[in-house]
Amino acid sequence: MQEATLPELRARASVPSTEEAQNAPASREKGLDRAVQILDFLHAHQRPIAIGDLAKQLGAPRSTIYTLVKSLTAVGFVETVGEDGRIFFGKKLYLYGMDYMRENDLVRRGREEVDRLSRETGETAELCMLQNGRYTIIHMCPGARPFRISSAVGLQIPLPWTASGRLLLSNFSTADIDSMVSDDDLVLPDGRRIKRETFKASIADARRLGHCITSGLVDAFTMCLAAPVYDAGGAIAATLCLVVPIDTPSSVRSELLTVLLERAGKLSIRSNGEKSRIS
Repeated sequence: MQEATLPELRARASVPSTEEAQNAPASREKGLDRAVQILDFLHAHQRPIAIGDLAKQLGAPRSTIYTLVKSLTAVGFVETVGEDGRIFFGKKLYLYGMDYMRENDLVRRGREEVDRLSRETGETAELCMLQNGRYTIIHMCPGARPFRISSAVGLQIPLPWTASGRLLLSNFSTADIDSMVSDDDLVLPDGRRIKRETFKASIADARRLGHCITSGLVDAFTMCLAAPVYDAGGAIAATLCLVVPIDTPSSVRSELLTVLLERAGKLSIRSNGEKSRIS
């Protein structure tokens, strides 16, 4: 079976810089900032790393990183992996994550809906949310096609690269959008640049239509259909998505969008009361 995966995006993940950590408010403990910086880097790096290399990547004193890693290891947040002393997330964080998934109603129901949607349509389905100003895949279930489309759970991607990003940003003012989306975020993986005004216009379109469809942004072979999931206040809390081949016929796309909007509506805590148009 041949598998098509999203391009390598982890280098673009949202990881606080050393400068940001150093300039944090005085009321916050610098050690805590550094500890969070380590965890954010491990999440973006997605694989174990030697402590010396971690210190180099973070631009931090090796002695400081060694001390913090020792403390994080002692409480079970990180663990040593293999005989070469590399570190990665510890099992305690996994248990915390399981607690979150069990008690967060939207995530729990969303995971179930993603699995059901993928099983019934045969397409790759995702539940996505905002995290650290990035589009983040909370749960994903790959489709059943011989040529499979899949993506990594937890991967954080610049918002302009996705259909979901346009819906998630429709909650925000123009000023907020400008502050959240950097110029670098507007550069696609293949080097194409999205004009900022074009991107903001697409956000307005997504808000008006109540859904968003994008083609060939992250790669040249896929199309993404995204529908909003609303919270109790009527704001978009998440999106339900289908990732399909870019050559999917328009009639099939319309059928999939109808199903997607219906399921996202059921997943919403409260509907916005308007029917989305199907394009």
